[in-house]
Amino acid sequence: MNVVCIMQARIGSTRLPGKILKKICGKTVLEHDIDRLKRVGNVKKIIIATTILEKDSIVVKEANRLGITYYRGSEEDVLSRYYYAAKENNADIVVRVTSDCPLIDSEVTEKIIQHYLDNIEKYDYVSNTIDRTYPRGLDTEVFSFKALEAAFNEAKSKSDREHVTPYIWRNNNLFKVEQYKNNVNYSELRWTLDTKEDFELINRIYKILYLDEKYNFNMNDILKLYKKYPELYTINNIVEQKKI
Repeated sequence: MNVVCIMQARIGSTRLPGKILKKICGKTVLEHDIDRLKRVGNVKKIIIATTILEKDSIVVKEANRLGITYYRGSEEDVLSRYYYAAKENNADIVVRVTSDCPLIDSEVTEKIIQHYLDNIEKYDYVSNTIDRTYPRGLDTEVFSFKALEAAFNEAKSKSDREHVTPYIWRNNNLFKVEQYKNNVNYSELRWTLDTKEDFELINRIYKILYLDEKYNFNMNDILKLYKKYPELYTINNIVEQKKI
């Protein structure tokens, strides 16, 4: 099985422009994303899916610097961008992540992928994003290329095309959908990057835990940090997540 991780990335952001190229501990957010995803053992290839807009040529430049395959497609029809990126790279299984998650946990992502692979006859789609128990920012969706192709061919609404997977998980009469849950609910924690408050929190976490490039701190390390520094809870707890 060719398991391909596709990360959507673009330079535009309404709330925090240029966020994926902001520097944390000397590296761009996108580079931290890639570093952490490279530790996912059951992914064979990582692809950055960006847009054909001229301003996103800087994302391509960063992908080239990092030695990562890229695909350029529609800005608004992200579903088509994923479909063609997956097709071009002969994906059997697609792992969807986004570039605003520099705290993504490789161990969590690997477990979700493995759960899908171990139950490949039972499920078309597995994620930790719908019925949330993990912190926002550890988001991982895993689905078959066949399900992606069906969504690409059938999804009509702007929301379904822009957000890639809603057509799959909203149509559980057509697709077999599974939610991967943690045994403790940490869904109130926000570890994604969309505002200056998010950046302040993530930057602080990195400055404490990113001791050297070989140290892959994970979700449990960050949770221990919250116990030691409870003020971390208040840095971005008023930020509202955009609605799909």
